Amino acid sequence: MKISILGCGWLGLPLAQQLVKNGHVVRGSTTTLAKLASLRQVGVQPFCLNLNPEPMGVGWDFFLETEVLIINIPPRLERAGSDFHPAQMRALVHLLANSPVRQLVYVSSTSVYPELNREMVETDVATPAQSAAPALVVAEQLLQNTGIPTLVLRCGGLMGYERIPGKYVSGKQNLDTGDIPVNYVHRDDVIAAIIHLLSSETPQTETYNVVAPAHPARRLVYEATCLPFGYTTPTFAQAPVVHSFKTVSSHKLMAHTHFCFKYPNPLLFSYVSV
Repeated sequence: MKISILGCGWLGLPLAQQLVKNGHVVRGSTTTLAKLASLRQVGVQPFCLNLNPEPMGVGWDFFLETEVLIINIPPRLERAGSDFHPAQMRALVHLLANSPVRQLVYVSSTSVYPELNREMVETDVATPAQSAAPALVVAEQLLQNTGIPTLVLRCGGLMGYERIPGKYVSGKQNLDTGDIPVNYVHRDDVIAAIIHLLSSETPQTETYNVVAPAHPARRLVYEATCLPFGYTTPTFAQAPVVHSFKTVSSHKLMAHTHFCFKYPNPLLFSYVSV
């Protein structure tokens, strides 16, 4: 199968590498000329492309001569403003008008869900007005409205390898967010979920949460990932007010597609000490 990945960063590059190993013809994009070699080294045909928000770079037509397009670019909502990412997707939709793409995969985020102190499922956010990140939902809908079957994957906080939760809180004092449950997912599971969904014989239009089923408290995750990797365990304080939270459910993904997480519990994620 011909697969193009728009955005071969921390998730996209190992995804591309695994797809090549599985026998697919993979094209991948980066916004940096210096990264073209790393794509080429793993058997990916590299392209230097950007949506800024209008298309930049050479080779868009050939890049989109593909059966599957995986869209995995950071929305950068805080840096670029809430209108930028939807504008990127509008530009991409225009490029897709005459392409042979028969399946879109959009890597979205669980940040679309507001913190309502309960479990959140896919149907809880179906419109921008319901979302804590309306620009992401606008982007999802722009792709879903192309007429091309679209899989939207709302991924939790990506962890694993050198992304170790304890690294980001090492030595901090009096954290008052220790009781908030996490919505993490291991990078290997996101890659496995994408490959699992692409194994379907027919293109699909669906939205799935991709989050580890267990939601331990941040305190437990930090304590489990500090000392073993040389980080200083933070100290915790009682929150002056109860923090809002959410737990995002992956039940639909598991029940509808029979996907099994390799790392269902963030307390047991594997990491690489660097």
